[in-house]
Amino acid sequence: MQKLTDIMYWIDDFMWGTWMTVLILAVGIVLSVRFAFRYQRKIGFNFRNTYGKIGAKDEGEGTISGFRAACTALANTVGTGNISGVATAIVSGGPGALVWMWVSAFFGMSTKACEIIIGQRYREHYKKSMNEYVCDRSFVLKNAFGWKRGAVVLAVFCFLFGPWTCCVQTEAVTSSMNQAFGIPSLYSVIIIGLTCLVTIWGGLKRISDVMSRAVPIMAVLYILMGLGVLILNWQQIPAVIALIFKSAFSPTAAVGGFAGATVRDAIQYGVARGIYSNDAGTGYGMIAHASARTDHPVRQSLWGWGEVFIDTFIICSITAFTIIITGSYMSSDATSGALTTYAFTEAYGAIGGKLTAIAIAVFAWTTIIGMYYTCEKSVNYAFGDTEANRKMMPLYMLYYMLPCVIFYNIEADLLWAFTDVLSAFYVLITVFIIVAKHKEIFRLFDDFWQRYLPALERGEHPPFVSYDCAEEETAQASQE
Repeated sequence: MQKLTDIMYWIDDFMWGTWMTVLILAVGIVLSVRFAFRYQRKIGFNFRNTYGKIGAKDEGEGTISGFRAACTALANTVGTGNISGVATAIVSGGPGALVWMWVSAFFGMSTKACEIIIGQRYREHYKKSMNEYVCDRSFVLKNAFGWKRGAVVLAVFCFLFGPWTCCVQTEAVTSSMNQAFGIPSLYSVIIIGLTCLVTIWGGLKRISDVMSRAVPIMAVLYILMGLGVLILNWQQIPAVIALIFKSAFSPTAAVGGFAGATVRDAIQYGVARGIYSNDAGTGYGMIAHASARTDHPVRQSLWGWGEVFIDTFIICSITAFTIIITGSYMSSDATSGALTTYAFTEAYGAIGGKLTAIAIAVFAWTTIIGMYYTCEKSVNYAFGDTEANRKMMPLYMLYYMLPCVIFYNIEADLLWAFTDVLSAFYVLITVFIIVAKHKEIFRLFDDFWQRYLPALERGEHPPFVSYDCAEEETAQASQE
């Protein structure tokens, strides 16, 4: 096991080396400049067209509302990455890792928006087997590039290995629940496995319904708990902020149980954990938002701002400040979710640890469910809009849950290294897609801001901009 861990660490270090960091940040910067930083600076417009429209009737073609699609996406982003991922980032990269999480998130808003635009542009409507709009990286490779064989290989890879990334979720739950309540790991895993299976068995509509209720509630409660720590320790906040920024640009010395970190460590772990947490650049955004009803792909892309902002700038920051203010990363040997649990225990006493363990369990639960939806799309592509696709779903649900409930006790560092490597692979594919199809992305972006939106503001009723590549392919074949 140690040898395997060392190998995964080596691959992880290579994949998330300087070249990957530069690539991700460069793509985000170039996109942000091309978009005139609209996703970062037009906060009022973004808010009115996302959270401000919760409950309003969506216009356009799609399976579920834009809000429910966003909550399904948030189930992936707002998860144990905000708790366990931040903890491992600070342990490995020092307090300065938080700054690089912020940097990657700021420019990642534009990257996430591109994913959503692509998902809407190259989606298909599966009418026969599930009556659902679907898209993922494989659909894009086929519909945008015509690479059908490569798309099948990618789909098989994703649905086989995707479930294994959820082991970090169950590991975080079992370690924190055992630490806070003394609950045996097996009991926690059984409960998570059964409840997740029941939820995903209901398909997209049940998943989106549950996520639209659970995600906002859990996010608000965790934010309030974190704000309480900041209020109780408000005098330390200036010093903590100074430490965070100092550590981002200079080596952090070893203190207590903390082994110290270089600037490279801060950047590497900050960017890697930031991307794992907010999913900007991984391609998950194109999957969840492809099913949304919207009048224009760019309007749906505004949700990318909201997801990244809530995930990284609010929730991840609260976790990091709690760990740093309490000095937990120096006084405890714990890692992953156990470190965050220890930090809240230091802040609130025993009740703090118990509340954090519950939060981790709920975060992990929603992430496992949200991740299932993304893996399912690869199955959908591999089997097509056929009866075989419908029959395959129950079998895949069982396969998906197996790694979560069987391999929960693998060493946390090994699980995170494997997750990082898989995330890097997804990032490379997604970045390639964005760069290769940048003209189509920019065409839709300019169409929304220069034609479609001005027409609406003049009181006109321009046709919805909606896509179904399955119909386009059928129409092209009939013409030939």
